[in-house]
Amino acid sequence: MPALCLSLSLGGIGFDYRLAMAVPDWYIKTLKEKQDIDWDMGSLCFTLTNRRHGEKTIAYAESHDQALVGDKSLLMWLIDAQIYTNMSVLSEFTAVIDRGMSMHKLIRLITHSLGGEGYLNFEGNEFGHPEWLDFPREGNQNSFHYARRQFNLPDDQLLRYRFLNDFDGKMQWMEEKYGWLHSPQAHVSLKHEGDKVIVFERAGLLWIFNWHPSNSFTDYRVGVEQAGTYRIVINSDAENFGGHGRVKEDTRFFTTPFGWNGRSNFLQVYLPSRTALVLALENTL
Repeated sequence: MPALCLSLSLGGIGFDYRLAMAVPDWYIKTLKEKQDIDWDMGSLCFTLTNRRHGEKTIAYAESHDQALVGDKSLLMWLIDAQIYTNMSVLSEFTAVIDRGMSMHKLIRLITHSLGGEGYLNFEGNEFGHPEWLDFPREGNQNSFHYARRQFNLPDDQLLRYRFLNDFDGKMQWMEEKYGWLHSPQAHVSLKHEGDKVIVFERAGLLWIFNWHPSNSFTDYRVGVEQAGTYRIVINSDAENFGGHGRVKEDTRFFTTPFGWNGRSNFLQVYLPSRTALVLALENTL
């Protein structure tokens, strides 16, 4: 599209963002080739933050490369065949579904918060579209079978897709309130390969991710620059997002004036496995 990136004053469309194409590729490659315990925290952070300073970037967790050309959607890679048998609240909440939903929330949240200055949903990614999309072509015998987007799924209260969709809404509303997409890039204070924990600060918020498949941590110490009393504004393990409700939503976290991981203060949190917590200063609620 000629002039797509030229400014409006020069007759262009004014699209001045880059697309972080390496991000969805990283997720799919890692899901295909590595066990959860082998995920590389440093590589994940590098991929999400590897952009030229001041050059706006749109991040996304999956794209047409994965979901439109006969591959699998992100949720399909995570839970595979159980997407057809155990996504109903009337069916067993299996370890596979638990893992898939938890990871889907973490992947989207860290991409949204750390990956750029814009965020792109793709073809039902916000609720975990169950299948790829494919248009009729010679390669599929001109089939219409996958030529549909199943946007009805999150509206069914008996399906677990609604939990993923509600979590997406929480992300969007919190970004509307705190504006991390138009704030300076994050400061990453921790990438712990053994614990599988990532901690960073952006837009005055403290972001804590525990990617470990089995280990939960009590009184986990994380650094934060700004002192004060913090409260939870996003909890991926909340029951209304399909989680286990292992963290009390009304918990107050108090900082201690002691340097930790290069930050001036620290606070301590209970951090369940495959859970992300986002904390904000109490006076910003």
